Amino acid sequence: MMNISIPEFKNRRLALMQHMGTGIAIIPTAAEAIRNRDSHYPYRFDSYFYYLSGFKEPESVLVLIAGDAGKGLAPKSILFCRDKDMEREIWDGFRYGPAAAVAEFGFDEAYSITELDELVPKLLANQSKLFFSLGADAAWDVKLTQWLNQVKAQARTGVSAPDDIADVRKLLDEMRLFKSPAEKALMRRSANIAASAHQRAMQKARAGKMEYEIEAEFLHEFYRFGAQAPAYTSIVAGGANACTLHYNANNAQLNDGDLLLIDAGCELDGYASDITRTFPVNGKFSAAQKDVYELVLASQAAAIANVKPGNHWNAPHEAALDVLVQGFIDFGWCKGTKQAVLETGAYRQFYMHRTGHWLGLDVHDAGEYKDKAGNWRNLEAGMVLTVEPGCYIRPADNVPEHFWNIGIRIEDDALVTADGCEILTIAAPKTVTDIETVMAQ
Repeated sequence: MMNISIPEFKNRRLALMQHMGTGIAIIPTAAEAIRNRDSHYPYRFDSYFYYLSGFKEPESVLVLIAGDAGKGLAPKSILFCRDKDMEREIWDGFRYGPAAAVAEFGFDEAYSITELDELVPKLLANQSKLFFSLGADAAWDVKLTQWLNQVKAQARTGVSAPDDIADVRKLLDEMRLFKSPAEKALMRRSANIAASAHQRAMQKARAGKMEYEIEAEFLHEFYRFGAQAPAYTSIVAGGANACTLHYNANNAQLNDGDLLLIDAGCELDGYASDITRTFPVNGKFSAAQKDVYELVLASQAAAIANVKPGNHWNAPHEAALDVLVQGFIDFGWCKGTKQAVLETGAYRQFYMHRTGHWLGLDVHDAGEYKDKAGNWRNLEAGMVLTVEPGCYIRPADNVPEHFWNIGIRIEDDALVTADGCEILTIAAPKTVTDIETVMAQ
């Protein structure tokens, strides 16, 4: 059962064609990828393609023709997909085939993927504009060039090729930025599954266990509740490993007295959750760990308070940074005034990343962060973003030793609402008291 209705996918296609005005769009899905020898990576569709089609099979291409109301030409959606093949289904599983794809997914037409090279040049003929993700995939760029050259070769017969190529992702990025009610519901479910996994990890963590054992607890919880995969490679980083932002070896032993930073989320019907929690392996924060943790938590609270319509994208980051920098000064790690520390960038010794990103079908989801004038865009209801400040303290002469190797990040997913935001990941324990209570159970 699909969580997003076929009419919603159809409306997305129609909306894109309206934004196009005239012309033709070509959106291929992702190719299958070989892992090694004859083993494939688990297949994952292209997000843009799926956003418009709801179709999950590989070897598929969506073609949209905007039409021309003045000439009585209606917009048209065409799918190219694999043929129905009972013999291949014995080996690889069910496939729809063109006829069923039209009936089940609401396309106007569907053809075998084997007809793509024959039919697309005909569809390109006499179109004024082409919308395509030029530069995204070299093989598709070559294929498109071949199709266009076939059309151009017919110039003396009066056939013309599109003379304007636009990036279809520009239009789709803006559409994907605003989540529909169905998308919001799906992202809440994805967030709840991931939150449950984080709580399970807190309850299972013990000194002597390996990081990968805790990662396995996440996979258990993801699949148990219907998520199809992790949304990204999980970070399970104990002790000093937490000070490496993209650590993913996940093969070290957990030590008593260390913190464990886990950045992990799941993908549910294509939609991602993204949560980071940091907690003590032995279930009890040390004084130094608690001090730094409370600082990061306060910075996140300040950032979340700034996630609301009318505030610009960077307002949550600025709010978090303001709290963190003051804390770094209070701890004695940074010298001078807050303004001086901000201007020199001295704080980057401890906080070197930004405070969030868009979230949706991709973990770092589609959507511009600035407007055409180069200004930060304003937050609007329906957008979903992460809020994830942190603090990473490597051994250094300007830091007392009892702070060394503390790495903390706290990340939640926020849906912008009419008057503020809804924290989708609220079920994941976050305060010192809640974490220590859960770990004592």
